[in-house]
Parts: sequence; structure tokens; C-alpha cells
Amino acid sequence: MQKIQTSGQRQGLSVSFMMLAIIFNVCLIASNLFETKLFTAAGVALTGGVLIFPVSYIINDCLVEVYGYRKARLIIWTGFAMNFFVVAAAQIVRILPAAPFWDGGEHFDYVFAMAPRVTLASLLAFLSGSTVNAFVMSKMKVASGGKRFSLRAIASSVAGETVDSLIFFPIAFWGIGTTEMLKLMLTQILLKTGYEIIILPVTKIVVRKLKQYEGTDTFDTGISYNPFKITDL
Repeated sequence: MQKIQTSGQRQGLSVSFMMLAIIFNVCLIASNLFETKLFTAAGVALTGGVLIFPVSYIINDCLVEVYGYRKARLIIWTGFAMNFFVVAAAQIVRILPAAPFWDGGEHFDYVFAMAPRVTLASLLAFLSGSTVNAFVMSKMKVASGGKRFSLRAIASSVAGETVDSLIFFPIAFWGIGTTEMLKLMLTQILLKTGYEIIILPVTKIVVRKLKQYEGTDTFDTGISYNPFKITDL
């Protein structure tokens, strides 16, 4: 029988939770690196991150649905920290003297010289968007009594992706023109949300299996939604 868990009860950190956390972090770091690439599909300009970043929102939904907002908040902050670490390390590598026979320095610098601005934009957008996504998902779950997962997953993603895009694009791509920026933002929101809708059947299966495996279904009643209370698990 599935155990209904509320705010007064605490879970340990299971293997499944840790695996989701690892995948979440990898998706975030990879998508930030891919954001430096712009490509066109059917005449529409897109960033490379659109291929993988939506996965982090899907995992966020799974984390909130199964483990609750507080644990999702912890993973959001670990994603922030790990991405900052990768970018900081890349800047150190950039200033190291290149081997005389290596001719890839210009290309390496081109990618990672953009990373600080892109990452600043991404980190601010990620923290805000992911927190909004988790907040909406959590609140809607309590309000609906755990029903209508599909609606909650889509609504929370739309809210999170909108906040993410409103913060990310003006910082990362300032100067490309207002019209192009608005097109990029709208396209990214629609594509990422569409991505989640398409993969929603898989997400529902994963959530169901996780609930069965963990034997729990967490409802965030009486908790603090302060995004900075990361020690509250």
C-alpha cells in the first residue's frame, strides 16, 4: 500500500532520488554548454539547449510529485552549484598556456568565453524558473488532492518555462533585436512545453513506478516555500 506522506514526516535519500538528482545535474550542465549554439529548424532560430533542457523540468516534476517541494529545492540548488563549478573550472582551463602544437585554442575560447554570460543568465533563469515550476506543481497537487497529474505537469512547466525565458534571453542574447528575442522566447516556451506534452506518458509511468518503489506519495502541507531553506528536508 502506498504511504501518504505530509510535511510532518521525513524521508531518507533513496538510490532512485540520487539517480534523478544526477541526471538532473547532467542535463542542466549540458544544456548550458549547448546554449552557445544557435541553429535553425524549419526557418526558426533555436538554441542547442532546447534539445535537453526540458528533461530537467520533467525530472523536476517527478521530484516534486514523488518526494515533495523540499527535496526538489535541494536538487535545484545542487544544479546551481555544479553548473557554477563547471564554468569556473572552464575559465581556469582557458587561461592555462596552450601546448605549442595545439591549434584548437580559438575554438575553445569561443565556446567557453561566452559561458560566463550565458551561465549567469541560465543560473538566474534556472533558479527562478525551476522554483516556480516546483512551487506551482506542489501547490496544485495539494489543491487537487493529488489528482490531474497531467494538467499539473503542463501548467507548472508553462509557468516555469515562461519565467526562465523572460530572464534568460534578455541577458544571454542582448543585442540581437527585440523582435528576434521575442520570437526566440516564444518559440522556446512552446517547444519545451510541447516536448513535455509529448513525453508526458513516459513521465506518468516513471512517477507511478517511483511511487510504487518508494512506497510514498508526498503532499507539501504546512511547509516553507522559502527557496533558500535548502537544509529543510
